[in-house]
Amino acid sequence: MIYRDIVIEHDGNAAKLTTYIMDASIEMCDNKRPMILICPGGGYATISDREAEPIAIQLNAMGYHAAVLRYSIAPVRYPVALLQVGESLKYLRRHADEYGILSDKIAVMGFSAGGHLAANFCTFWNRKWLAERLETKSDILKPNGMILCYPVITSGEYAHHDSFKNLLGEKYEEMKRILSLENVVSEDTPECFIWHTKEDATVPVENTLLFVEKMKEKGNAIESHIFDKGDHGLALANRRTMTPDGYALEPTVECWIDYLKKWLEKWKENAL
Repeated sequence: MIYRDIVIEHDGNAAKLTTYIMDASIEMCDNKRPMILICPGGGYATISDREAEPIAIQLNAMGYHAAVLRYSIAPVRYPVALLQVGESLKYLRRHADEYGILSDKIAVMGFSAGGHLAANFCTFWNRKWLAERLETKSDILKPNGMILCYPVITSGEYAHHDSFKNLLGEKYEEMKRILSLENVVSEDTPECFIWHTKEDATVPVENTLLFVEKMKEKGNAIESHIFDKGDHGLALANRRTMTPDGYALEPTVECWIDYLKKWLEKWKENAL
């Protein structure tokens, strides 16, 4: 296992990228693997441990490399975290041969506000200004897949306003519509796996439904799962990621990771 903390810095703001990269072995044929870049949630105010290493370990068990990005949060404002995702993509592609990463199979995964960050990057990756700020070409930044778990998407009627306020600060009113991501899905947005719960009282399920509808309108591939039970921030929804007071244990939702495994198997084989 290559377990390494890498400083991801842009414009004086540092993030931490932690790699969970499986070792190559002459005993195994599958030594070059896809990479999943994980953005934990926390409302752009904190970074959730429950949506970080436990997720990376699950992905390793499925046969995928993983990396967790602990991006900058409030009072640091947009677009710093977005640029840190881009710097992470650059780093992973630059070291693809060293780490045994399939450079055309890198997906961005996010939970809650981290889902907003992941979806923001996956809908903005080909913006000219982003490549210029990151001193690279858009092709280097291209995400090949997107995994969203109870994501913050909209700044409209069903918004989690605190996430947008933490992200935008004084520019909240000016920029909240620009970052309402159901409005910016394009034909270049990568294929997506997304899930949510109907009982989510923090980030309403309509965030996911709006995103699914826009992906459908653009003809983009998306697999969605809406569960009846379970509040916000379930992570794996099992005992491994429940809180000390028993919150986030929801047996009916545990299967989301099995659905993801099947989706990833199809995604890995898709020609890009």
